[in-house]
Amino acid sequence: MMQTWFLASLWLLLALAATLISVRLKIATALSEIVVGTVAQLVIGALIGGAFLGTDQSWVKFLSGTGAMVLTFLAGAELDPTVFKLKWKEASVVGFASFLAPFLGCAAVAFYVLHWSAPASWLTGVALSTTSVAVVYAVMLEMGLNHTTFGKTLLAACFITDLATVIALGLIFAPFTYKTGVFVAVLVVVFLVLPRLTSRFFSSFGGRPSELEAKYILLCLFALGGLALWADSEPVLPAYLVGMVLAGTVGKDHVLVRRLRTLTFGFLTPFYFIRAGSLVSVPALIGAPVIFLLLLGVKVFTKFAAVYPASKFFGNKKMESMYVTLLMSTGLTFGSIAALFGLTHNLINTAQYSYLIATVIASAVVPTMIANAFYMPRHLLAEPGAQTTMPHGAAQGAKA
Repeated sequence: MMQTWFLASLWLLLALAATLISVRLKIATALSEIVVGTVAQLVIGALIGGAFLGTDQSWVKFLSGTGAMVLTFLAGAELDPTVFKLKWKEASVVGFASFLAPFLGCAAVAFYVLHWSAPASWLTGVALSTTSVAVVYAVMLEMGLNHTTFGKTLLAACFITDLATVIALGLIFAPFTYKTGVFVAVLVVVFLVLPRLTSRFFSSFGGRPSELEAKYILLCLFALGGLALWADSEPVLPAYLVGMVLAGTVGKDHVLVRRLRTLTFGFLTPFYFIRAGSLVSVPALIGAPVIFLLLLGVKVFTKFAAVYPASKFFGNKKMESMYVTLLMSTGLTFGSIAALFGLTHNLINTAQYSYLIATVIASAVVPTMIANAFYMPRHLLAEPGAQTTMPHGAAQGAKA
């Protein structure tokens, strides 16, 4: 037991170091945690041995998986139902275009150019089709665009992209047996009953120091996550859908969301992202950098080819469309989740996983920096507090 406490201390030390780095460099904490995990495994592996970090210990895997589930739930809960109902066409078209083009394009390049296996190629398409809700949401908060309809619609489009990604991950790699039927049936019943049940349960028993709401949510996520694994699916699938279903209940409870964020980002997700980074093979990246650059180029190109015309179709100006396209090109959370899923299920090898993670990290950094430096639509913030619309460019942008 003493070894476990010291190992946990080491992991939290790495998490603290990653947070300080993210604050210093003004980058996403998840990004710095992945990098810290990669460097830590490289250094510790060279000095002491690769097993010292304990990435394969059961309790580390449990905390890592829990972090991925709760983070996915929070991403779904951030959906603004009012804005989505109002702008569902724009969000759906932009979001689905953002998924489909890189999904097919990256899978095709992996299969026909890199000559990867069919499962590895489809997994590549899934991992690189994602958009980082975490990165986009952080940018929206920092720039103040989260209060505009433009920003909220952009976030809704991100949700559509990642929802399609999660569904594709489940449909392609889950074997269709009677377990799949049971899993889908239970999900349908849960999604029909859960919003009303949650609202009544919280109003009757919530608001107490015992944090009943958090226990209730974790119960739902663990139960459905276990059912997903039983059906040979992925626990993040029901977690994301539950978050979207409860966006009108949990998402509006800002105190509860803040508490869940504290638990998730303060304790759980560092285990997930540091572990994800520790599985990267630096020698593989150094040995074949062209593969990484090719995958990054294909992801960004296909995003631009699909998202920019879709954004222009709904009336955005060039600057706004470029900003939307660049932010939709980012990837981090779901991309790393999909890549780690592929590695743990033997769909890809360590080298392929390393290429995917490196591509995901680069896509989280480069498009965001370009977007904020050259295409920030500051005119939408001309009148703080007013709302603008994403699809109507100049006409509505003047009302920012």
